[in-house]
Amino acid sequence: WKKQPSGTVFLALNEVIVDNAKSTSLTNLDCYCDGVFTTKCQGDGLIVATPTGSTAYSLSAGGSMVHPQVPGMLFTPVCPHSLSFRPIVFPDTSKISIRVSADARSNHSVAFDGRSRQTLYLGDTVHVENSSWPVPAICRVSETEDWFTGVQSLLHWNLRTSQKKMQRILESDDSETRNTG
Repeated sequence: WKKQPSGTVFLALNEVIVDNAKSTSLTNLDCYCDGVFTTKCQGDGLIVATPTGSTAYSLSAGGSMVHPQVPGMLFTPVCPHSLSFRPIVFPDTSKISIRVSADARSNHSVAFDGRSRQTLYLGDTVHVENSSWPVPAICRVSETEDWFTGVQSLLHWNLRTSQKKMQRILESDDSETRNTG
């Protein structure tokens, strides 16, 4: 991932976040994919995440978990000021540009994996794209088994008490009636 307002490049493994860090007003961002205007983002911010970062801030903001073998970039609004603005996934070959709108009420900021926060002024643009150098991962068993083990043990994904069979429920209701009557 990179930011290039003046040639400065930042790398991020998980996500790039554009928000209104020091203001309570909405972000006002013009978003482009491969040079095509896609949407205006008004809300608390915008997250562009990798599949690796999909289980972090993007997930907390309502984005999907994305398996690491899926080549994509997640585009997740943070508390959007529109019920129809939903998270989407772009191909990993996309070049995403996020510009602070000229009519924004304040300056914004950008952070890379929650670090290296930079101020963005009206009209500044952040360009986000996949790196040419992927990060290799070491797997204990396989990429899929390791990933599911991680989301299940760390995030408690889809862990719940199993539903009882209907017969057992009816039997327990009958025994309660006999004990109270």
